[in-house]
Parts: sequence; structure tokens; C-alpha cells
Amino acid sequence: MRGTDPVRPLSGRVALVTGAGRGLGRAIAEALAREGADLALHYLHSETGAAEVAAEAGRLGVRAVQLRADVSDAVQVGGLFEEIRRTFGRLDILVNNAGVFSRAPLLEVTEAHWDQVLGVNLKGTFLCAQAAARLMIPQQSGVIVNLASGGGLHPRPGYETSVSYAASKAGVIMLTKRLALELAPHVRVNAVAPGIIASRPGWGEDVRKRLGGVSLLKRVGEPESVANAVVFLASDEAASVTGHTLVVDGGIVLR
Repeated sequence: MRGTDPVRPLSGRVALVTGAGRGLGRAIAEALAREGADLALHYLHSETGAAEVAAEAGRLGVRAVQLRADVSDAVQVGGLFEEIRRTFGRLDILVNNAGVFSRAPLLEVTEAHWDQVLGVNLKGTFLCAQAAARLMIPQQSGVIVNLASGGGLHPRPGYETSVSYAASKAGVIMLTKRLALELAPHVRVNAVAPGIIASRPGWGEDVRKRLGGVSLLKRVGEPESVANAVVFLASDEAASVTGHTLVVDGGIVLR
């Protein structure tokens, strides 16, 4: 289904955003709603935030439902997508945003920690993409956008993440390429790799200046910059883009 409103080019489309209750997921969901997309708002713990996004979507004149699931659990993911099918009858956009961040040093990474990070960040992205493909392939249309990270492209500087996080996001980048190959020509699959983004409340100017100093642009990114990148990749403006990772990090990976 193609948007027919030139002012709201995603009107008539249904988008699922995982981890939509806070941070980047919230910014992405709100940006998609402003472009006219109806929303399936996934959350695990941020029920209040998801409800707030749903209320904002209503004010913007689009439909929104809140759906809880653990994306690392195949049964729960199956239930999530079945509810989307029953509610909307289709899925046009999947944004795999749900994730777990970690800076744990190597010798402090336990098996449980590794399994949690890889389970949400990589396995969860795979499970949701697979379930989305089952809805999109019969439609012969759809877009998947995966949230990777500059930390999956470069170990440092500026990306002092845990080995588990870096491995999971590197996996997301290669998974994106493989999905793009398998789901062409009707389903496009891309990734966005954010850098240091002020996605958590309470960052003062001192923190922004210190963290922003590692980028070529000497500033941290804002959630809206990532949301805009996702909206672009989800839209017809990116109709010829698939298998690509769009880096939104102020040039950190060039250092």
C-alpha cells in the first residue's frame, strides 16, 4: 500500500517499531506517525512510554496499538506479529530498534550477559525480520530497517562498548545484507548505525561537550537525526536503496 498524501507520504502504511517506549525507538515512532504511518508500538518494560507515544499518534490522526513481547523469545515474537496481522491486516515497515547496550569489560562478560545482549540485539532482530517477511512476501512489498551501531563497524575511538555489544551490532550489519539478498526484489532491508546520540534525558552541556568531542562535528547526535534517517530508508525516496548501512555518527568511524 502506497501513501497517497504528498504531505504525509507514509499515510496508509503500517509500521512496527520495537522498543518504541523510550529513546531512539520513541523518536522513530513519532517521526513515522508524523509522516502518516499507523503504528504497532512494541515494548517490554516501557509500557508508560509506549502509551504516551500512542497518545501522540492519536493526536496526529493515525492509529496506534501497544504490544508487549520479549523479542528474544520466538513464541512471543510469533504472538506479536499475529496480533499485528489481526489488527491491521498487513505490515509495511519494520524498525528493529529494541536493544541492550553494554560496556562490560571482557573479563566481566558472563555467559548470561552474552546471551542477553546477543539474544535481544541479534536474535531478536532476526526473529522479527523473519516474522515480518512472512507478512511482506505475500504482499510483494515492505521495508525493514535494522538499528545497528557505529560500534559494530569500528572498535574505537568513541565506541567503548563491550565485546558482546560490538559483536551483536556487527552481526546486525551482516544480517541486514543477507536479508536484503534473500528478500529482494519486493522487500528492501537496510540498517542505520548511530553514533553517540543524546537519547537519554538529563545530559548536561558538560556531558554533551565531552562525548561530542570524539566526533568530527564536535557534537553529539540528537534522536531526531536517527529518526529522520529511518524515515528516509522507510520511504519511497529510498526506493533504490537496499543492503545499505547508513552511518549517523558525526564522522566518528573516520577517526
